[in-house]
Amino acid sequence: MSALPEALRTLCERAGVQIGWQDVFSRHHEVAESDLRAILGHLGLDAGDDDAIAASLARLDRETASSLPLLTADPGGRVALGRDVDPARPCRLTLEDGTTLEATLEPGPDGAILTAPGAIGYHVWACGEHSGQLAVAPHRCFDIEDLASDRHRPWGLAVQLYSLRRTGDGGVGDYAALAGFAREAAAHGADALAISPVHAQFSADPDRFSPYAPSSRVMFNVIHVATQTAAPALEALDLIDWPAVGLDRMAALRSQFAHARQAPDFMAWRESQGVALERHAIFEALHEHLWRQQGGSWNWRDWPEPFRTPDSPEIAAFATEHADEVSFHAWAQYQAGLGLAAAQGAAREAGMSIGLISDLAVGTDPGGSHCWSHQQESLIGLSIGAPPDLLQPDGQDWGITAFSPVGLRRTGYRAFIEMLRAAMAHAGGVRIDHAMGLSRLWVIPQGGKSSQGAYLHFPETDMLRLLRLESVRNRAIVVGEDLGTLPDGFQARMDEGAINGMRVLWFERDADGGGFHAPSIWSHEAAAMTSTHDLPTICGWWLGHDIEWRERLGDGGGDHQRAERDRDRAQLWSAMLASGAANGPRPPGWDAYPVVAAAIAHTARAACHLMLLTVEDALALIEQPNLPGTTDQHPNWRRRLPRPVGHLLDESATAARLAVLDALRRDAR
Repeated sequence: MSALPEALRTLCERAGVQIGWQDVFSRHHEVAESDLRAILGHLGLDAGDDDAIAASLARLDRETASSLPLLTADPGGRVALGRDVDPARPCRLTLEDGTTLEATLEPGPDGAILTAPGAIGYHVWACGEHSGQLAVAPHRCFDIEDLASDRHRPWGLAVQLYSLRRTGDGGVGDYAALAGFAREAAAHGADALAISPVHAQFSADPDRFSPYAPSSRVMFNVIHVATQTAAPALEALDLIDWPAVGLDRMAALRSQFAHARQAPDFMAWRESQGVALERHAIFEALHEHLWRQQGGSWNWRDWPEPFRTPDSPEIAAFATEHADEVSFHAWAQYQAGLGLAAAQGAAREAGMSIGLISDLAVGTDPGGSHCWSHQQESLIGLSIGAPPDLLQPDGQDWGITAFSPVGLRRTGYRAFIEMLRAAMAHAGGVRIDHAMGLSRLWVIPQGGKSSQGAYLHFPETDMLRLLRLESVRNRAIVVGEDLGTLPDGFQARMDEGAINGMRVLWFERDADGGGFHAPSIWSHEAAAMTSTHDLPTICGWWLGHDIEWRERLGDGGGDHQRAERDRDRAQLWSAMLASGAANGPRPPGWDAYPVVAAAIAHTARAACHLMLLTVEDALALIEQPNLPGTTDQHPNWRRRLPRPVGHLLDESATAARLAVLDALRRDAR
């Protein structure tokens, strides 16, 4: 490969685009020059030729010299205001509580230096004609230990919201069922209930139902709003019929809206939500209008030109002409918020110390509301995924996109803060999917191969500070999904900031596939888990059901995998004997039920702050909610639980497993 032009190398470094990467074998790979130029272009930094690169670098120089709309700092820390701020001028700080302070600036290489106040919060600084926000963040997130000093080690259940059942739910889990299940889980001693993402989907196209490819992470999923319309045929299904359920639910909501469009509480709430809600409601109305008109054109980038930007005159005219439809979608968001708030209220009233733990997807569908509404802050034209590795030699393209680090800085992290607040609004905690995305993401030009991607670095320090600040303000614990390869030092920074990692039973073993670790040495700053939605259940793993699925899908090596799994069974049983969670001889590979109780008890002994048990494992189910790498080949995000809430945990074996789990966590202080 020819040497990279120095100017291009400099632009990549300034923009946070990594020009090379290491694979799992520590082999170095260089990103092709053409791919680097394409990625920079999608960041709004033209790198087509030498003149374009020079112009892009000059633009970054101007932005570096200027004051950004929002800066972050630790309490008492030093922060550069920008080279255009004169350090000889007086500076005034207005704290969030209204207190005014006079500050003395110091000269520095990156401009005037301000010493941040000790008070956390969003403050305002002003120096002559320059001003901006200063977010001062605590050193740690709100943590489990902040709940109460004398509490036991808490535990909770993890459930896919859509999978819950209640009589009259119309064929999909809803917020009313969630409230009921929170009460049921609390009655068994649970402190928390982790749920699948409730981000807004596409109401005009309910067939796009993956909770991890949402339209918006700021708005909520209105399909989960409880209605009074039963659908016995849909409710009887073991697999959700999303298109049918979606159409029925939206029709039921429209019927309810007809009697509530002028409700004073709704009108006042809508007024308080500002432009973010209005743009989402307009998007939903316009999407449905064009969907019907154009026969399925779902991506806003394919819409007629005047509709592709949210602030065009044509958009304003559409909103006026279709005001009732826009109001309906705003009202549906209001109802979703009420439903989630009621579920969190039910959890806390039932005795949960944490309550709901929401799930924050790593990105959004590029054709969705958020990208349309926040184009400057989104990676338009780039998708995210993973580089090639041993298991995925072609890499992965997840078909979703994320924030633009350049756009976030320019807009004062507005969209990122909105997203955090939405995730914490009706919850006592948040799980961040692919937490390393706060540091870097593998980005791919849309339409290209994953191997044509590169790592894009994010302003991690700023984003972690804002996460800590919002966590403390909302009294929400943070769990970061840290499975996989982490950037250097990221794990330590998570621990220092009280971002709990995830320690999953299947991965708590020697690196070479050897023995399983004793739960007493699992990380303290983490949530212990038997499994996740992407991994086999305890039953499925012991029975080798995941291997059967892979064989069914055409993956080879079944005999080798079965032999390896039998060795793994022996090692797991040995570890569970050593921890005191199991006794007696190892059950055969066709008998998983004794293993379920032992694996739960083994994980409950973990030294981790928190334990989260999937409902599938509590019920000893075989199937997992999602099989990564599949779409229609496996019924991802469609499986429903076998019994309705209120009776879901009634079975004696289930209750016994939870009783042991509760006792073990209460004894471990």
